[in-house]
Amino acid sequence: MSWDYLLTVLIVCVAPGLGVVYTLSATLGGGMRAGAWASVGCTIATILHMLVAMAGLAAVLHTSAVLFQAVKLLGVAYLLWTAWAVLQDRGNMAVRPAAPVSAMRILWRGVLLNLLNPKLPLFFMAFLPQFMPAGSGLGALARLGGIFSLVTLVVFLGYAALAASGRDALLASDRAMAWLRRAFAASFAALGLKLALARA
Repeated sequence: MSWDYLLTVLIVCVAPGLGVVYTLSATLGGGMRAGAWASVGCTIATILHMLVAMAGLAAVLHTSAVLFQAVKLLGVAYLLWTAWAVLQDRGNMAVRPAAPVSAMRILWRGVLLNLLNPKLPLFFMAFLPQFMPAGSGLGALARLGGIFSLVTLVVFLGYAALAASGRDALLASDRAMAWLRRAFAASFAALGLKLALARA
């Protein structure tokens, strides 16, 4: 395992995206426990996308415009609904703490949010082979994928811990929470728009 691969993976995982936004919002809404389950959910989605890529199904998404568009539109609709739910501070997407949300609901929301992005398996199809030694096979690909998933989990847990450390101060300020709610809603909406403009 090369250091350049680990550094590249760390940069990719640290860059703010859908998983980071969801983990931060879940942590502020439910504390470190919720953030940890959100991190696990996002990591499971990463693993599933990687398996899709390894199985060659990403090539199907790439060649089937209808399938790609269908998955993409589902993802866009879900992201926009999530943005609206956050903005309304409603249900289990409320940034301000409400009734406790089950771990499984937090986890599966993280899986679903990330699973409905058809660009991820295409990303893995393009990214992972660059770091595979010549003549290596499926085992090397699996090791690269495993490292990527582990780094994803660690980084997201770090984001959750960071959000949890400042959670009490943020919750004490109505103004800060209002701005955070708008920021998270805008982030989900922007990610939905980005996905809507994506091409196979």
